[in-house]
Amino acid sequence: MTAFDHHILRTGLAGAAAPLDANANAPALVAAAIGQGGGVLTADGALSVTTGAFTGRSPRDKFIVRDALTEDQVWWDNSGAMSPAHFDLLLADIKTHLAGQKLFRQDLLAGADPRHQYDVSVFTPSAWHALFIRNLLIRRGEAVPAGADTAAVTILHAPLLQADPARHGCRTGTAIALDMSRNIVLIAGTLYAGEIKKSVFSLFNFHAPAQNVLPMHCSANLGPDGETALFFGLSGTGKTTLSNDPARPLIGDDEHGWSADGVFNLEGGCYAKTVKLSASAEPEIFAATRRFGTVLENVVLDANNVPAFDDITLTENTRAAYPIDVLPSIVRGGIGGVPKSVVFLTADAFGVLPPLARLTPEQAVYHFLSGYTAKVAGTERGVTEPQATFSACFGAPFMPLHPSVYGAMLAERLRASGAQAWLLNTGWTGGGYGTGKRIDIASTRRLLNAALDGVLDKADMRLDPLFGFEVPLNVPGVDERLLDPRQTWENADEYDVQSAKLVGLFRSNFNKFGPEANAEAGPRLQMAAE
Repeated sequence: MTAFDHHILRTGLAGAAAPLDANANAPALVAAAIGQGGGVLTADGALSVTTGAFTGRSPRDKFIVRDALTEDQVWWDNSGAMSPAHFDLLLADIKTHLAGQKLFRQDLLAGADPRHQYDVSVFTPSAWHALFIRNLLIRRGEAVPAGADTAAVTILHAPLLQADPARHGCRTGTAIALDMSRNIVLIAGTLYAGEIKKSVFSLFNFHAPAQNVLPMHCSANLGPDGETALFFGLSGTGKTTLSNDPARPLIGDDEHGWSADGVFNLEGGCYAKTVKLSASAEPEIFAATRRFGTVLENVVLDANNVPAFDDITLTENTRAAYPIDVLPSIVRGGIGGVPKSVVFLTADAFGVLPPLARLTPEQAVYHFLSGYTAKVAGTERGVTEPQATFSACFGAPFMPLHPSVYGAMLAERLRASGAQAWLLNTGWTGGGYGTGKRIDIASTRRLLNAALDGVLDKADMRLDPLFGFEVPLNVPGVDERLLDPRQTWENADEYDVQSAKLVGLFRSNFNKFGPEANAEAGPRLQMAAE
C-alpha cells in the first residue's frame, strides 16, 4: 500500500465520492477551473480567480485538536482549541459534503530535504485550488525523492461547506482544523487558498523542533560564494523584494527549515503579493504573473483582461501563486548550507530605528521573539499615527509552540554557526509616516549588500543609546546622516518623544513572554544622548 492509498483509507474517502482526478497537470487544471466557472484567463494566459468574502486568512477560525500530544506543547494563548470529538464530527460532515462530487487530488511533497519531508495529499472539489497548491508545494518527480521516514499529511478542502459552531466546536461557519496526531487538516467555509498553504506550514512548525529542525517564516538565498542568507519580515517590509536578487539565487521566498546541516525550502513555489507590482521594480515576479499556469488571486482585470495591479478594489492582499522554477535565478533542489547572515526586516513607520544595525546573538533572539514592524495610519477619521505590530518569530499565527521554543533553537543555531544577525529597517526617516519619507530602495540595497558581503565586518560602529545594538558610522554610497535617525529629524526633541514611545511598546509587548525571557537584550527607557 502506498502512502497515498493510506490517505484515502484513513479519512474514509474510498467509495464516498466520484472517481478522483489525481495529479492533473496545469493545462488540465486550468481547463477544469474555467469549466467550473472558477476563473478566467488573463490576456497573458494566467488564471485569474476571486475568493469572495474571504480575501485573507481567518486566524481566529483556526483550531488545533487538543489531545494527549498537543495538551502540554501547544501555545494555547495563541491557538484555538478543538476537541477530538468535534473534529471527528467535522471530518464526517466534510466527507458527507464531498460525497458524489468530483474531487481533484494532488499528491505533493513539503520539504526539500528528504530527511525532513512530508507527503501531502490535498483533496478539493475546486480545480483552481488544486492548481494553487500544485504550484506552491514540491511536485513529485520534479525534485527530490521521498524520504524513508516521510510523514503523511491529508488535507480535506470543502470551501463551500459552512461549519456549525454548535456541532463542530468552532466560532463561525469557517473552520481550519488541524489534528497534529493524525496529520489531518480540515478546511471549511472559506475560498481563500492561503489557508491550504499555511496549514502545511503550521503542521511543520509543530513537528519540526522534535526533529531538531528550526522552522522559519523567512526567505533565503545564496551569495556568490555559496553562503546562505535568511530574511525574516512581516508583510510590507520588503522580504520578497530584497531576497529576489539576480546576483543571489533564491532558495525559497517564505517557509524554511534550519537543520544541523543547513537550510531547506519547505515549498516548491512562491505566493507573492502583487499590489502595485511593476516590471521595473520587480521584473522577475512581474514576468511570473504573465505565464500560463500562474494563479492570480483577487487581482482586478481591465476590459482587456490585463491585470491592474494598482487596483485594490477587492483587497490590498492580491497574490500570485507560481512554481519557483519559473524564476530565472534559483537554487535547484531548494537546499542551502548553514547560514552566514540572518536579516530581520522591519518597516518602522515611527521613524525611530536606524536603517541598519548589527545584533549580538542575544539581541537577535530578542528581535526574533518581538517580530516588530509598524503599519501606517489608516484612512479612518482621526487615525493619524503609525500602529506597531508585533508577531512573535515573524509569524505567530503559524507557530503552534510557545515562541520560547523557537527562540531557544535560534540562539543555539546562531552560536553553532557563527552567523551574523542584522536589523534592516525599510521604513521611514526624517520623521514618522506623514512627516518623514520612506527610506529609498537604493540605499536599502546598498546597506544590505554591505552587510552580506562582509564590508561592515570591521567597520566603525556606534552604540545605539536606546536599543544597545551597533550601528555603522559609514557605509559606501549611503548618506551618513541616514545612519543616525535622530539627525534626520528637524526637531530632535520630537524624535526623543517618539523613540521613548516605541521603546515602551517593545517592552510592553515583551512582557507577555514572562520574567524568564531575556528582556535585557532589548531597548532601555532612556532618552538619546544630546
